[in-house]
Amino acid sequence: MASLSPAARRRLAALRSALDEQLAALGEPPYAGPGHPAAALTACVQALLRAQRRGLAPHRPAVKAAVRATLTELASRYPGQAVEVRVPPYGAVQCFPGPRHTRGTPPNVVETDPLTWLALVTGDLTWADAVSSHRVSASGARADLSPALPLWSPPHEAPLHGTGTGDSR
Repeated sequence: MASLSPAARRRLAALRSALDEQLAALGEPPYAGPGHPAAALTACVQALLRAQRRGLAPHRPAVKAAVRATLTELASRYPGQAVEVRVPPYGAVQCFPGPRHTRGTPPNVVETDPLTWLALVTGDLTWADAVSSHRVSASGARADLSPALPLWSPPHEAPLHGTGTGDSR
């Protein structure tokens, strides 16, 4: 973690704290995995989805940290301003190359709730299923995120490579 900026270290500490609180709510021990941001983010998203599957309320600070980090990851992998991806109340990013908008509602908008977003980025939910079940609202010719999702493979394969939490590629 020596290469992380002070701000990135604070974000990682907040993520780890939120993750440990979510794990405690699940009756699980604190996170003891690798200290790099991608591993902690992966563990956090998995814990949140486990909580949801068990009918428990996901820990709000953990949801916030995970959503913001995964939105940042999406925007870093697919730079541009052609599509706006919104996950209220935690964040929104513009991504994908193409025509940009500068005022008003953009022509290509994707919006979903935080837990649906996290299920999409992990591959727990497919884009097609999310759209057909109306868990995602996608408007505009470029508002199809299926080529970009999931953001990373299950953790036993290849973890998220950059999270917006200060790690370098």
